[in-house]
Amino acid sequence: MSTEPQFLSFKGLKQYTPDDGWGQVNALLQSHARAAAAPAPAEAASAPPHNFAPEKVPTLTETQEPMHPHEATSPMFDPLISELFDQLRVAPSDELTQTWRTIAAEVNLLTQRMALQRELQERARKLEVDLVDLRSSIMSHLKDVQNVADQQLTSARLRSEVSALAQTKLAAKLNQRR
Repeated sequence: MSTEPQFLSFKGLKQYTPDDGWGQVNALLQSHARAAAAPAPAEAASAPPHNFAPEKVPTLTETQEPMHPHEATSPMFDPLISELFDQLRVAPSDELTQTWRTIAAEVNLLTQRMALQRELQERARKLEVDLVDLRSSIMSHLKDVQNVADQQLTSARLRSEVSALAQTKLAAKLNQRR
């Protein structure tokens, strides 16, 4: 049995060693295998591979420049991340994406229409309050007119009664003298 640690190796898997830092599992296993197989001096065989950070890490908005040959062999190069960035740059053009775009557009339209509906409902409430105020004002004025008309009618009846009474009294006085 080997004293070397056994690893499951698959694409993109990293391993941390205190002396070497983070590196590809395959690269570490291969360096350990070469070190064990090569009868080279101890210093040259155990020299840790240097893990340098890439000079430029692409962002989602940048287009990826063609890789330099030394980047593909660098222990920090991760093909899974590179593939992920490639997938993120490509705009999906399937039927589901178009459906989601349609849904998003309709939701925006629905939101606008609902805002317009709320605005119109608020205006309708204000108009309803104005209408109720106008109705009560008209009813108040009509009551005032009715009161004035009732007073005028009462005054006219009293004048009529006074006039009838005066006529009766005057007629009675005139008939007595005759």
